[in-house]
Amino acid sequence: MALLSSSLTRFCCLRTNRIHNGLYSPYLPCQYRLYSTSQVRRGLGRYVQIVNSKYESFLKTRFPRFFQLYHTFVEGIKLLFRDCKEVKRIKVNMHSDKLQFKDLPYRDMERLRQFRRDVGKAVPLLVISIPPFANYLVFLLMYFFPRQLLIPHFWTPRQQLEFRGVSHSMRFQQYQPVLSGLQNLKVSEGVLQKRLQNLCVKVQNGVTPQVSEILAVRNLFSGPPLGVKRMSNEQMRLVSPLLFLTPRLPSFLMSRRLQRSGSELLHLDRALSRLGVQNLSEAELRQACFMRGLYSSSLTVPQCREWMSRWLHLSNSLKDSEVSLLLHSIVFLSANYRH
Repeated sequence: MALLSSSLTRFCCLRTNRIHNGLYSPYLPCQYRLYSTSQVRRGLGRYVQIVNSKYESFLKTRFPRFFQLYHTFVEGIKLLFRDCKEVKRIKVNMHSDKLQFKDLPYRDMERLRQFRRDVGKAVPLLVISIPPFANYLVFLLMYFFPRQLLIPHFWTPRQQLEFRGVSHSMRFQQYQPVLSGLQNLKVSEGVLQKRLQNLCVKVQNGVTPQVSEILAVRNLFSGPPLGVKRMSNEQMRLVSPLLFLTPRLPSFLMSRRLQRSGSELLHLDRALSRLGVQNLSEAELRQACFMRGLYSSSLTVPQCREWMSRWLHLSNSLKDSEVSLLLHSIVFLSANYRH
């Protein structure tokens, strides 16, 4: 009987302390210690941090180049998840306040636009890295094909500068074909055709035209022959790389993507005008110039602000139906600026 009583006492002590009528169970003084789930989780988290720290120290000492890839990948994952949280916040605010994309502040609009471009490229990479030891395959891809397969989150600072130069160089190669396509265009109105040809010749001769000279041909870009939905297939294939869009798509898809990209750019410009160019940080300013066709890495901050002010002057003068002129102005305004 004493043995049975002792066993019952031990059994009760192993159970979680209960409260009866506002008083703790009489088995509270029992010597058995209970651990909460949060305590176990914290202990496991500290253990993982210690192991991870030792692993990183080992890589940094023995394999410094591989450690750089590993560190870039880990930091890129953190940045990507941070962007996911920010985009979720923006989406929640849009839903609660019944906002559209064009109503967002500039920074929220730009983050949402960039995230849409990045996530399609990042998801396959994350899926590949899920299986055990598959992250080593990701490291190989990062090493051999970083510009083609990775988003800027997974680039080193040196790669970001280098790849931006490569991307701009590829875009710059499209400037002359775009101008040649405009020069060969047949326009029913002789005055507008003459203005367009003079504009193209001016750019080809190394001169940056005035905003008024670009606006003088705006009627050609709102309908036929150069409206975003009325352009020829050849002209769409020439313009698409200016926005880093693939030209190897059916014409209706190219037209849709150009329309969407042009509208986003127009809304971004209007939001930036509300914010003010002077309120952008240097990194934000250079990124804004780059996406609009200007290679800003070799320019000073005042030069970038001057160019952006000129771009916004043009953009704010355009209607929604004239986004095609904004896309072609990537060539008109940036081809010869401060070269």
